[in-house]
Parts: sequence; C-alpha cells; structure tokens
Amino acid sequence: QVQLVESGGGLVQPGESLRLSCAASGDIFSIQAMGWYRQAPGKQRELVAVITADGGTNYADSLKGRFTISRDNTKNTVYLQMDNLKPEDTAVYYCAARQGPGAPTLPTLYDYWGQGTRVTVSS
Repeated sequence: QVQLVESGGGLVQPGESLRLSCAASGDIFSIQAMGWYRQAPGKQRELVAVITADGGTNYADSLKGRFTISRDNTKNTVYLQMDNLKPEDTAVYYCAARQGPGAPTLPTLYDYWGQGTRVTVSS
C-alpha cells in the first residue's frame, strides 16, 4: 500500500503563485508515475500534470507554461508549482500514484490517491 499526503493549498489572489507538495509513504518502491489532478465543483476530475520516475512529464495543454511538475525521488515527493493563478484554477487538487509503467493521463489508471488539498483563487 502507498499513502499520499498533499499540502500547500490555500486562498490566493489572481496572479499569485502556490506550490503544492505530495509526500508518498509505504510501498514507495512500487511507484512509477505520480501526478496531479483537480476537480472543481460540479465538474469531473481532470489531469493537471503527471511525471514518471525518470522525469518524463505530461501536462494538460491548457496549463502548460503556468504549471510545473517536479519530483524528488530522494524525498518521495512530487511538487506542483502553479504560477499566475486564475479564478478558474479553483479546485481540489489531488495527488495520484501509479505502479505501472508510463505516465498516462486517465485518472482510472492510477492506483493511489491523496485526500486532496483545496486551492481557491479569488480577489
């Protein structure tokens, strides 16, 4: 089993930045890809970005250039740097981890999920 704990969410104004962290524990050697998804009220969960163990990344097209995913394998932690935040970025952000190869975008292909951290962008 793998446990994922997110942190770093909060309330920010438009144009500001936040960095989310997700720390993995447990059977961490089984983890290949890790990533971030988000879910806004009344909407489906959607891809933000995913990253493989060797640093390969996959982003939602609409977020490229503003969001950056990174991973520190020595700390079993994945980060999401979010810049120039907009009100439409308001959502609960979930960390996910996968045991299989690759960094697919479908959330159903991820085996473990964190509890989520809320990000609110509002003036």
